Amino acid sequence: MKKFMGAAAAAAMLVALSGCAGSSDGAGGGGDESLIVGFSQVGAESGWRTANTISIQDAFEEAGIELKFSDAQGKQENQIKAIRSFIQQQVDVIAFSPVVESGWDTVLKEAKDAGIPVVLTDRSVDSTDTSLYESFLGSDFIVEGEKAGEWVVTEFADADKVNIVELQGTTGAAPANDRAEGFRTALGDDAKYDIIATQTGDFTRAGGKQVMEAFLKANDDIDLVYAHNDDMGLGAIEAIEAEGLKPGEDIKIVTVDAVKDGMTALSEGKINFIVECSPLLGPQLVEIAEAVAAGDTVEKRIVTEETTFTQEQATEALPDRQY
Repeated sequence: MKKFMGAAAAAAMLVALSGCAGSSDGAGGGGDESLIVGFSQVGAESGWRTANTISIQDAFEEAGIELKFSDAQGKQENQIKAIRSFIQQQVDVIAFSPVVESGWDTVLKEAKDAGIPVVLTDRSVDSTDTSLYESFLGSDFIVEGEKAGEWVVTEFADADKVNIVELQGTTGAAPANDRAEGFRTALGDDAKYDIIATQTGDFTRAGGKQVMEAFLKANDDIDLVYAHNDDMGLGAIEAIEAEGLKPGEDIKIVTVDAVKDGMTALSEGKINFIVECSPLLGPQLVEIAEAVAAGDTVEKRIVTEETTFTQEQATEALPDRQY
């Protein structure tokens, strides 16, 4: 995690990395009780998103900052309504994880005109006017896709042909767009890597299972599943097993996230490789919110540090996994 507010903030971040436990909306004690932050979450479509929500709610409670929380249930119109509600309530800071990349300029300008700083978390927007938000905190999704693709290149180095199916995230969402781009960049122009089918599973386990069932019916020679998150990969495992095949052996699987269920499947050999995307953004978001509310300057792009996991590494990490 990049340092962005000097030694004191860096030290605070290290303390905050202890993780998350419960879930609460209210303000705690010991912090700036006059600060009010409005946060709009994408929804609860995956284990990753649930862990992200808990991390944010716990971090603000521990900091003693009032958090007005809204669940968009995967709909952009709900997020726009929530942001406008936050503006009407005159909160001090607005933070949100955009459902999709496009279509935010109007409401973000409304927040700017109201003098309320906006922080993007987890996902970005495609606005050319970067003055509409103060900072974007989250993973580099292109790099995540590249890491997945690099593993494929190494794993299938001796293969003559690799038939790949791709379970993409929600259409138009930044992680879906970027993880697809990074994966293809890593594969390069080598014709032996053939993405024979790609379809959105909306980041859900049910969606991943349904799409994988369709892939298996249409294609009898699938070598690899690339799932944009663990939940879709877990759904794919169910579909593969229902066909009497062994996930991780007959069809190899690479996913993104590293939530506990995904890591368990990796430790069992049903998933072959996972690229981490940490949901524990709450402590950093608290630091950023406090800074921008005070009028301090923060970095425009703050990237979280993440790793990758093999089967052996997942087995070792699982006992202490926080999400």
